[in-house]
Amino acid sequence: MSQPIGFNKPYFTGRELDYIRDAVAREKLSGNGFYTQQCQKFFEDRYSFRKVLLTQSCTDALEMSALLLDIKPGDEVILPSFTFVSTANAFALRGANLVFADSSPNNPNLDPAEVSRLLTPRTKAVVVVHYAGVAVDLDPILQLAAAHNVAVVEDAAQAIDSFYKGKPLGAVGHLSCFSFHETKNIISGEGGMLVVSDPGLVARAEIIWEKGTNRSAFYRGEIDRYNWIDLGSSFLPSELTSAFLWAQLEELDQIQVKRKKVWDNYFQQLLPLAKQGCFTLSALPEYATNNAHLFYILMNSADSRDRALDYFKAHNVQAIFHYLPLHSSPFFRTRFQGPELVNANRYASQLIRLPLFTEMTTEQVERVVNVLSRFCHSP
Repeated sequence: MSQPIGFNKPYFTGRELDYIRDAVAREKLSGNGFYTQQCQKFFEDRYSFRKVLLTQSCTDALEMSALLLDIKPGDEVILPSFTFVSTANAFALRGANLVFADSSPNNPNLDPAEVSRLLTPRTKAVVVVHYAGVAVDLDPILQLAAAHNVAVVEDAAQAIDSFYKGKPLGAVGHLSCFSFHETKNIISGEGGMLVVSDPGLVARAEIIWEKGTNRSAFYRGEIDRYNWIDLGSSFLPSELTSAFLWAQLEELDQIQVKRKKVWDNYFQQLLPLAKQGCFTLSALPEYATNNAHLFYILMNSADSRDRALDYFKAHNVQAIFHYLPLHSSPFFRTRFQGPELVNANRYASQLIRLPLFTEMTTEQVERVVNVLSRFCHSP
């Protein structure tokens, strides 16, 4: 039996433990210290993000967004059904009415036409998810949002170092949320980041981030004592998490080169097989870039998807499906109103994610391709 090929393998630069030891030596472990500030400045400088706040997870960043936008019971939030539960849960926790939108016919991202269909006077926010790090077509959504005084939140969990019409994802919406979970391009085990692009939200974001207090201003010497100012929670990561992240950020460009090489290798090897009609490859819109976060294919039916996953498993390759639509989840299905979300259901039942990680070898890619080829040519 061949050695297993796992779906993901965390990448280490070799300096993570050095920086963690340095963080310990600095005797400031609880957050918002040297490494947290280093990482935040990195993103602000590299992508011209207005304000960056590291968080313990992307889920935390989404929950901060719901607090910042003053989401209340009765407010409506439009979001894709084909996404991870954190996208929805952050706003459900504030009492929002979740209005699920269908995916685009051409990719799993939210279809901009859905926003026009679903907007009402009660809509408070539109949340877009950049699936696979590929940008949603943002301009039509931003135009509708501006016309109706609605906030746009980018769930950019998968979208580090990706762009929309030359602008970095995370800098387009009012608020944006990133993940550094171990499955992402840049990791810290768990970890996340909130980007605040709306200048009117910057000061309050920092207060919410610091448990509802103005402690950050106190540490900067701007006030002589800090106090409870607003709602908030303990959203800061520890300095140990930030130190690990700093080692990753130092190698962001090298990591991206390696991942894109793996992604391109997959695409070139699978293109002839896709032309035979067994599956469909993803298409990159002209307005978006590819950050090589993940590689997916779309099988022709739910049955062929399930059989392909079984075939991969039998050959020691960990290929997986992805999201189940949230509108038909056990938690939400009795509340869902509206037409069936055909495209979200299609991606949920036909999509396969192939193994992709930074140190994946050419031989491993070839083996995955060969397994898929044998499946496609099997009776």
